[in-house]
Amino acid sequence: MTNFDETRERAILVGIDRPGSPWPVDSSLEELARLVDTAGADVVATTTQRLNAPNPRTFVGSGKAEEIAELCRAHAADLVVFDDELTPSQQSNLERTVDRDVKVIDRTALILDIFALHATTREGRLQVRLAQNEYLYPRLRGMWAHLASNRMGGGVGSRFGEGESQLEVDRRMVRKRITSIKRELAQIEKVRGLQRESRYKSGTFKIALAGYTNAGKSSLINRLTNADVLAYDKLFATLDSTTRKLKLPEGREVTITDTVGFIRKLPTSLVESFKSTLDEINGADLILHVVDGSSEELGYQIDTVEEILGQINAERIERIEVLNKKDLIESDIALARLERTHPNAVIVSAETGEGIDELIERIAKVAASRDDYIDVVVPYSRGDLVALAHKRCHIVLEEHEEGGTHLAMYAPPDCVHMFDESRF
Repeated sequence: MTNFDETRERAILVGIDRPGSPWPVDSSLEELARLVDTAGADVVATTTQRLNAPNPRTFVGSGKAEEIAELCRAHAADLVVFDDELTPSQQSNLERTVDRDVKVIDRTALILDIFALHATTREGRLQVRLAQNEYLYPRLRGMWAHLASNRMGGGVGSRFGEGESQLEVDRRMVRKRITSIKRELAQIEKVRGLQRESRYKSGTFKIALAGYTNAGKSSLINRLTNADVLAYDKLFATLDSTTRKLKLPEGREVTITDTVGFIRKLPTSLVESFKSTLDEINGADLILHVVDGSSEELGYQIDTVEEILGQINAERIERIEVLNKKDLIESDIALARLERTHPNAVIVSAETGEGIDELIERIAKVAASRDDYIDVVVPYSRGDLVALAHKRCHIVLEEHEEGGTHLAMYAPPDCVHMFDESRF
């Protein structure tokens, strides 16, 4: 018999089996269970319903809704989580069917709740608050009052508008709140934009990590740059973008930016709210698409990431597919299958470091592919240019001659004019 932590909420999951769905319902529910665990609840039961189209009143039909209510009573559940987004009326009807002390939320509300739990920076918290308010706005008549009521009492799905009283919850106040948050985010985006523009003007080669949540992006940036980015085996452990420097073997410095992980059915409101963070991907010269190579769902996860990259218009950017967690791949047969089905990918383990050298070589090759070859003698009075060459270029020859430092190197296009001898 499974022992559950009495301090955690008890959740029942509801999955929908739709013909032709790209994700099997079982794997989708497994992921939903991980989300619930990340949010701080235990799954005590799951149930599924095969549907061609949602029921307009209860999503699953009245019979299934009653069955869910019985499950809640049998398992003393506090929470029902639907794997698909519910309309405000569907949610309200379901809440009337189950016991009054049971919360009914959907996947979107759950993800928003997790983001609220993990947002640490001011920008991250504002982005989450914006997404929450935009999600809740159409639900004010029923759901908001439900979430704000005293019986809510905290827990999963309750981290919405912390500290707000019942009197504040009306459409005018929510619109005002959304406007205020957008104004604050716009100010932060100005600062971020200036920082981003400064990096762009520097001409430094920029790399962005993108991938499904928990693919190991933070662990990978730690391994590549000897950084100390937070890395947990949890969904959405990090939300805020982090930029670190990486020095390639030839001496050139590049930047690597870690960004928020993606997930199937990622709420559109979150994609919009995190636009400034996701712009770090759009401004990159190279994307490392990090994939959990040990996952049985890696094909679906790859498709999800590619779909979201398309939504933010980043599909045009060159990328390297990085299959991470090689140390967790169960057999040589499974590894050989990956090598056969993903011939252009680099298979690595951020945990052990295996394959990292090959990945760095691939990064260096892409960075160098845009360079121009220069052979120049830099006067000794221009030591700043020699320092620039070491930082930004791939030096293949450096000799000290009578007239100055002889450099043969590959330089980024924006750097070439700096070494025009007419400027010395």
